[in-house]
Amino acid sequence: MTPPATSDRQQLSRGQLFAYALPAAPIAAMGLPLAVHLPPFYAGSLGLSLSVVGGIFLLARFWDVFTDPVLGLLSDRYSTRFGRRRHWIVLAVPIMLLSVVMVFMPTGQVTGGYLLFWLFVLYVGWTLLTISHMSWGAELTPDYHERSRVHGAREVALILGMITVLTLPVLMEWSGPDDVPAARVAVMGWFVLIMLPLAVLLAVTRVPELPTPRPTPLGLRAAVSALIESRPLRMVLAADLLGGIGGGLVASMFLFLAEDALGLGKVSSLLLLCYFVSGVSFIPFILFCARRFGKHVTAAGSSLFNAVTLPLILLVPMGNVPFALTVWIFLGVNMAAGPFLFRSVMADVADHDAVITGQQRTGLFYAMLTSTSKIGAALAIGVGYIALDMIGFTPRGENSEATLDALRAVYVWPALIISVLVAVLFWFFPLDEAAQRRNRSILEQRRSDALDAEIGLRVGDS
Repeated sequence: MTPPATSDRQQLSRGQLFAYALPAAPIAAMGLPLAVHLPPFYAGSLGLSLSVVGGIFLLARFWDVFTDPVLGLLSDRYSTRFGRRRHWIVLAVPIMLLSVVMVFMPTGQVTGGYLLFWLFVLYVGWTLLTISHMSWGAELTPDYHERSRVHGAREVALILGMITVLTLPVLMEWSGPDDVPAARVAVMGWFVLIMLPLAVLLAVTRVPELPTPRPTPLGLRAAVSALIESRPLRMVLAADLLGGIGGGLVASMFLFLAEDALGLGKVSSLLLLCYFVSGVSFIPFILFCARRFGKHVTAAGSSLFNAVTLPLILLVPMGNVPFALTVWIFLGVNMAAGPFLFRSVMADVADHDAVITGQQRTGLFYAMLTSTSKIGAALAIGVGYIALDMIGFTPRGENSEATLDALRAVYVWPALIISVLVAVLFWFFPLDEAAQRRNRSILEQRRSDALDAEIGLRVGDS
């Protein structure tokens, strides 16, 4: 079914928005354990050292430096009768399912080589799925604010996926299985195995793709020049890289902080659950702020809020569950703002690039965006876990008070500095709503002229 022209379709129906956003739930259900649960699981329960696990996750993420732009270029270049994006999403599903089984449910003696290989495969499928899904969302509407609505819906689905995979371990932990870490990781993997194919099926059958210009072949030199020449692109990528480092630090060390430094034990998953519930509850408020003040100003304010609230963690007394829950609920107020605002802004950056170059490189730009966030998270895990080794921290072991204080400091202060830097970048971001509307007007005029020329050629041939 061919969707109406972009000028007639500024807003998606709620059903289409739901169907499009739904695959983000299993994407998040896999992404959260990769950042929070899998590194401690392999470093603790499976006996690999902190430095080995940190190095493996670092290498696996840097594998995406190669795969992300390649898969982004493929996503832009090769279309089928189903459109530019949906067939790539379908192709990613079997890759994801196999690698989730191998990474989330390992059997026998697990080595560093085993983890490295299957993380490589997992990241290929995840990259293909994520890039295609985000690019599809960027191309569903040309409207400045509707793009925030689309990516906001995707973020809601992401957080709901996180909440679901956090709820299951909370129930399991309270039921007291013999091997809590292994059971916790396995149940998260089963959620992805069941949810991903169902969500993708609904999305690709219920949501059509808008017509897009025929892609122009783009080589590696042009891909690199896109990064070098576009100031808005560089600013978004720099902010996303920094945000990935800050987010990766707090995510990869969260269980160590909650269980070892704060003595919260089985409450750790409940703490994350409250954090994400708070985040999804405040997405409508973030959307209101983005509509009122603009996306880049809201992103800057969100980062400053994060910088101000992070030190509250240092005030949490050992074993004080109510105090900790209150702090993490407060921290969660704006946790969703950065991810969906960055992706909404990137759609505007792709339009800006299309005006200048005449090429629609949405997939490439989102590939760069996924690369920076994943590289940031990898740097965080690699550097963070090496830092934990250097301060003498032992997971679930005997640690001195000085070591636990150092863990708290590594958790809070680098992320705070990063949040301030991200706020500065977005405060000076050059593309606002007026600039985006000018760009869309130019692109729509070009599209109209191209259609008129095509009709003229057909009339002349007849």
